[in-house]
Amino acid sequence: MIYSDKVMKHFENPQNVGVMKDADGVGKVGNPVCGDMMTFYIKVKDGRIKDVKFQTFGCGAAIAVSSMVSEMALGKTLEEAKRITNDDVAEELGGLPKNKHHCSNLGADALHKAIEDLQDKQKKGKKTAAAKTVVERKGNCPYCEGPIVGLELFCKKCNLKIDYCPECGKPLQKGSKECPHCGVRVIKK
Repeated sequence: MIYSDKVMKHFENPQNVGVMKDADGVGKVGNPVCGDMMTFYIKVKDGRIKDVKFQTFGCGAAIAVSSMVSEMALGKTLEEAKRITNDDVAEELGGLPKNKHHCSNLGADALHKAIEDLQDKQKKGKKTAAAKTVVERKGNCPYCEGPIVGLELFCKKCNLKIDYCPECGKPLQKGSKECPHCGVRVIKK
């Protein structure tokens, strides 16, 4: 089996090997036929992949592919990294023997799964934050201290609409033009 110089370089000296305990996203893939297993870990800052680590159990081609994918993903936006294809990986390595093309599939797939994991976590976080905001709005009217029943945005006792600061989400004082909590100027519609 003949491998390119790049494949041999990445196999003999793989880049970004390891485990990332505080990863933003983790992707695991495996091929039960050949026994190759890959796990990718990503750390993202300002929408770009700032760190990538991987663990691979498999042949030399699988290790080289993992190393190459990690190098290709570093510094890319999540959208750019999601566009890394199996063919891109094989081409960047200078080609792979036909019976090893499945390895390039695994590398790109593991990266994509790590991105999906991060995006799923972000979606869950937004839902949790939205639910928390609703819960925080329960309580007493900021105008008369009467109870606010359920998820209503008005007080039954003083029959006034309760306004919340668009910036910090805390209740505004009656007729205020500025939030007493965060200082943002409130524009009434």
